[in-house]
Amino acid sequence: MKIVFLDAATLGNDIDFSIFYDLGEVVLHELTGKEETAEKISDADVVVTNKVVIGEDELKNAENLKLIVVAATGYNNIDIESAKRRGIAVSNVRGYSTESVVQHTFAMLFYLLHHLRSYDDFVKSGKYSEWKMFTNLEYPFHELREMRWGIIGLGNIGRKVAEKASVFVKEVVYYSTSGVIRDEPVKRVELDTLLGESDIVSIHAPLNERTRNLIDYPELKKMKRSAILLNLGRGGIVNEAALARAIDEGIICCAGTDVLEREPPPPSSPLLKIKHRDRILITPHIAWASVEARERLVNEIYDIIIKFQRGEFKNRVA
Repeated sequence: MKIVFLDAATLGNDIDFSIFYDLGEVVLHELTGKEETAEKISDADVVVTNKVVIGEDELKNAENLKLIVVAATGYNNIDIESAKRRGIAVSNVRGYSTESVVQHTFAMLFYLLHHLRSYDDFVKSGKYSEWKMFTNLEYPFHELREMRWGIIGLGNIGRKVAEKASVFVKEVVYYSTSGVIRDEPVKRVELDTLLGESDIVSIHAPLNERTRNLIDYPELKKMKRSAILLNLGRGGIVNEAALARAIDEGIICCAGTDVLEREPPPPSSPLLKIKHRDRILITPHIAWASVEARERLVNEIYDIIIKFQRGEFKNRVA
């Protein structure tokens, strides 16, 4: 069996791939360009991809290919119908990053809520050394205990954020982007209510036709001027030009996002042009990527391939 990893670098250079060596020949490509994909998978039995697109053109000459494993929860980079016609099984990996994303959500919140960038800059600039008193109260912050936290998208991650948030805040509410009504431990509200009444809004939803540009300028104007917006879902759910405008106009307090419409973003991205840079925190799609989460991901990929070899595999997405 030949196992080809198309973008192993996206899993980190601290990950041990040696567990796969007893399964057959293993080829680790750090990254793969679109024009290289077809050649690299042409003689593979198993392909592992994180973000590399595998479509009709890539599959048509991959005569040995029996299994594609997507090293992520989403699988929109795979032409599922083309794979199905060729009898190629497709699997994604679920649930490996929940704890990591939840932790990153709170890291972003506290960084923004407590103005940590401004205070850190104040000290490191040397201004504190010349200050006339022991403290600096230029950037006031508030306690969470009287706040309302609104969650957009109550899947596994959103539900875990709600559980943790309930320890800190007065109330947690959520808006269902799917419209599915379930019995949940937190109150379900409409989007306008959530935006208008929440002090913290965090997004943990997938990008689809219902969520694209879900938060645009009119929605941002409904939020409290003191509100903090966090996007841990997908780029494209929040309109980036609208968010940049809202921050610079003081329509909301601040925002944090781990996801962008284009990753990496072009230099022309409106989020990179914001005047009040201390009011936005942008991280490069790392919320999922704790060491433990990446180790779980690799182990799950291994288990999927083992089960496929043994004939115990259940095709998850095709």
